[in-house]
Amino acid sequence: MPATRLSPLDASFLAVESPTAHMHVGWAATFRPPRGRVRPRFEELFGHVQGRLARDPRFRQRLGATPLRMNAPLWVDDEAFDARRHIVPARSSTLDEVVDDCMSRQLERDRPLWQLCIADRLEDGRVGIVGKAHHCMVDGIAAVQLAGLLLDPTPDPEPAGDDGWQPAPEPGAVSRLSRGLLDQARADLGLLRLPAHALRSPRYARRLAGDAVAAAGAAAGMLRPARPVHPVNGPLSPFRHLVRAPLPLSQLRRIRTGFDTTVNDVVLALSASAVRRLFERRGETPVGLKAMVPVNIRAPENDGMSGNRVSFMFVNLPCDEPDPARRLRAINAETERRKEQGEAHWVGEALDAVGYLPQPMRDAVSHVIASPHVFNMTVSNIPGPAEPMYMLGCELEEAYPVVPIAEGHAMSIGVTTVRDRACFGVYADRRTLPDADVLAGAIDESLEELLALIP
Repeated sequence: MPATRLSPLDASFLAVESPTAHMHVGWAATFRPPRGRVRPRFEELFGHVQGRLARDPRFRQRLGATPLRMNAPLWVDDEAFDARRHIVPARSSTLDEVVDDCMSRQLERDRPLWQLCIADRLEDGRVGIVGKAHHCMVDGIAAVQLAGLLLDPTPDPEPAGDDGWQPAPEPGAVSRLSRGLLDQARADLGLLRLPAHALRSPRYARRLAGDAVAAAGAAAGMLRPARPVHPVNGPLSPFRHLVRAPLPLSQLRRIRTGFDTTVNDVVLALSASAVRRLFERRGETPVGLKAMVPVNIRAPENDGMSGNRVSFMFVNLPCDEPDPARRLRAINAETERRKEQGEAHWVGEALDAVGYLPQPMRDAVSHVIASPHVFNMTVSNIPGPAEPMYMLGCELEEAYPVVPIAEGHAMSIGVTTVRDRACFGVYADRRTLPDADVLAGAIDESLEELLALIP
């Protein structure tokens, strides 16, 4: 496959990564073993995944740096690709230990940026799969869709054959440098053409001016200051933990209907309530937080493709509001206002504009945007499969998302829906938040609190 360049947003997730801030997205899934047939073991599951790598070329590509950092890296075929470095047996039969071990280790950049850890027999008899991919490679939606390496709508999938893949030679250093300079020059030329186009077309000029005002407003909202708050914000270690809290999706929908909001508003309200309880159990005064909420802008024709096609809204979480109904209604009013203003669209436009800057300046902007002075935590709602899905006859039961945390952020909350379940995953630093497990019970309590208010 020809080498392609990372987008500015993709590259930003490389820029903010550090030895303690691992910028991989992921999931932890459990499967019920098949009845009346032999359960698949590791080697069979390995072959199942290996035979499907042709579904997305990115699985066999690694990063190729642009010399002198004159532009973002390229995706190039990995001539030394070895599937056994990416599809590995789990080191434990306990799902929590498998997740914590896998997610606490940074992906190595000398190879394709993904890994699957397979526990073919967990302590409870189920099969566990923990997957991770660097955020520069996929967003949360793509991470779920790329589970197509594993999943089929029927228990008996068609076997995959050898696709005869041969890696394309990596462009040489001189070629990568010249191409990087040329791509940057094209971007700069496109920017320089805007004034000339505006002079020729007054209508275009007026639209451009209006767009600039809206984009500036969105950027101002994105960059409005947040105050780092312990323990949601704090120093990171390399060590991670995923708190799992499954809820009936029907109950979230019941709250949505009862309060005339959206399921996403309910997710944000449950998150705010759970964090409020965390403050209270630590003997601290709850305070309001600013949440970064990813918004999917992936076009239908791009479903199943890697890369980031996401923007953001920045929503106040009223953790300081003691009344649960007021919390939900305040969140609903704010998200509706931000949708009407098209905030996600204009934030996306503002982030795209960063691509006109030289690479070192792009990296600096990425660090600013990822700072706890811009937002306190991420809350992400990621739709999963609504119909039964299988992995070599094993039915998918639950899938808990891993939403990455940058420096200064000690936790994130993600939700993936799997059929009739809403799988909450609280991803936390084990040292800054050693008591993160209390959030599972807090989410349950917050759900019951809202259900009790519905007539």
